[in-house]
Amino acid sequence: MKFLNILYATALLLLISSCKDNEPTNEIATASKIEKEEKNGVQPFAEHIFSQFTNVRDFTMDKDETEAYFTLQSPARELSVIMKIKKIDNKWQEPEISSFSGQYTDLEPFLSPDNLKLFFVSNRPISKDSTNAKDMDIWYVERESKTSTWSEPKNIGAPVNTEGDEFYPAVANNGNLYYTTIKKELDSQDDIFMSKWENNAYTEPEILGEGVNTKGAEYNAFIAPDESYIIFGGWRRPDALGSGDMYISKKVNGKWTTAENLGEPINSKDMEFCPFVNNEKLYFTSRRSSVMQKENGFTSTEELLSEINKYDNGASRIYRVNFGDE
Repeated sequence: MKFLNILYATALLLLISSCKDNEPTNEIATASKIEKEEKNGVQPFAEHIFSQFTNVRDFTMDKDETEAYFTLQSPARELSVIMKIKKIDNKWQEPEISSFSGQYTDLEPFLSPDNLKLFFVSNRPISKDSTNAKDMDIWYVERESKTSTWSEPKNIGAPVNTEGDEFYPAVANNGNLYYTTIKKELDSQDDIFMSKWENNAYTEPEILGEGVNTKGAEYNAFIAPDESYIIFGGWRRPDALGSGDMYISKKVNGKWTTAENLGEPINSKDMEFCPFVNNEKLYFTSRRSSVMQKENGFTSTEELLSEINKYDNGASRIYRVNFGDE
């Protein structure tokens, strides 16, 4: 009996020792946590492309993640052109000027969910015979398939476009159009409106409710394809982390809930705007900066330039973060 007790105790000790050997060390657990945080945190997107520019914004992508469009602007925004990038062999290639852009002030591209229409904003003349720039209107190009070329730009017309400026189009699966404008008769700044697509035409635009719009400025809306939520920019709201933050409102029983700040790490002390969601990833523009002074200053020019030219240096660039339910 004594022998059996000794044998049992020995086996128990071996079992406990084996379990401890299989437990992750603090070092391994910490590394795993850091890796998970990096995976789920905000990351530069296509850094080899966007790090060469100081002013990019308005990102949109096809469902397959092989074709994307963005706005490239000169530092002082005298020039504004819609660029296209393609992914070949799993790598994003250098940008090219889109076939419909390059002559006028073009910005804010948005690919429809079926990838067969691309909406954008432009000050180009409505008439081909005119050379006079117009105010900012919503335009679109279309194609028969993803391999087809884009059509000539078409003005979306009334009742969406008016004598004022219209900005940042976003389209749902059913064709409903969300965009930003200022109505002189309203006691507010930029507001987000929606125009329904019915009988192959857009209806009179409706302003979104108080869950989204305030007397301040709301802009740059991304609408979920099923219209279940909307993400947009809010300017200097009381709960803001920076000058401009991104907010989310959900549609419940036909009404938009009070918008909530997306919080850190998506929003920062600087400005975030131009959201676009694709395949459970949120792409957005940010002017965030992590540039820091060294405790004892800089003595190496190379080291100084490396700090100044890092991706998150206050320039307007594209970022990506996981945005799924997992």
